[in-house]
Amino acid sequence: MPRRRIGFWYRFAAVLCKPPLVVLLKRDWRGTENIPADGGFITVVNHNSHVDPFAYAHYQYNTGRVPRFLAKSGLFKKGFVGAMMRGTGQIPVYRESTDALSAFRAAIDAVDRGECVAFYPEGTLTRDPDGWPMTGKTGAARVALQTKCPVIPVAQWGANELLPPYAKKPNLLPRKTHHVLVGPPVDLTRFYDREMTPELLKEATDAIMAAITRQLEKIRGEKAPEKRFDPREVRIEQRRRSAAQVKVQEAAKEKARQKEGQGK
Repeated sequence: MPRRRIGFWYRFAAVLCKPPLVVLLKRDWRGTENIPADGGFITVVNHNSHVDPFAYAHYQYNTGRVPRFLAKSGLFKKGFVGAMMRGTGQIPVYRESTDALSAFRAAIDAVDRGECVAFYPEGTLTRDPDGWPMTGKTGAARVALQTKCPVIPVAQWGANELLPPYAKKPNLLPRKTHHVLVGPPVDLTRFYDREMTPELLKEATDAIMAAITRQLEKIRGEKAPEKRFDPREVRIEQRRRSAAQVKVQEAAKEKARQKEGQGK
């Protein structure tokens, strides 16, 4: 399957974005030999800064295999940004709507046409306190098992030092280094030709997240926590604490009412 041509819009985006990225970030890019030269494939990438999509796209553009990102549908409606998103062939994601699955169908079609589709399997910026990849969503695994294409794990670090998660101001000095380490394809063959149950997709997603984490461990020179950060567990614990606080407050109010009644 031939590779997708870069095209005018991607080249135009590169002209706009590459100069500031070159100024702001030094580069330590390794593992490019693991990017397939031809045919469709998926890259799965960790996400720890609002800057890292641009930094990662810079890396991927330089490999000659330009990525198609899954992005919020609203971005495709915003004037020049929307024109850029459409022109570069990005894939709109319609969250919480009847068109939510269309992004996965478009991703499958893109892979079948020999293109690279880039997934941020965490779905949002990591909320792990130390910046490690958290639990992933199953979209990348779903497309991978449907197409049986190579799944290439990509770890990146450094853009988060330029602009930490949820920060409003960048740390420009000293100049930061954008580290990228691309690993060999994730072996998902044990999941092929099996019923795509939620349990199977979760297991395949865990294998994908583990592969990304291994690459990030090599970049950082340290081990990730044994247990992956799970924002769902945090939300459940927050709801449990909120419910407990409400009960305590209600009990205190009831006790005050009883005390007031006894005083009359």
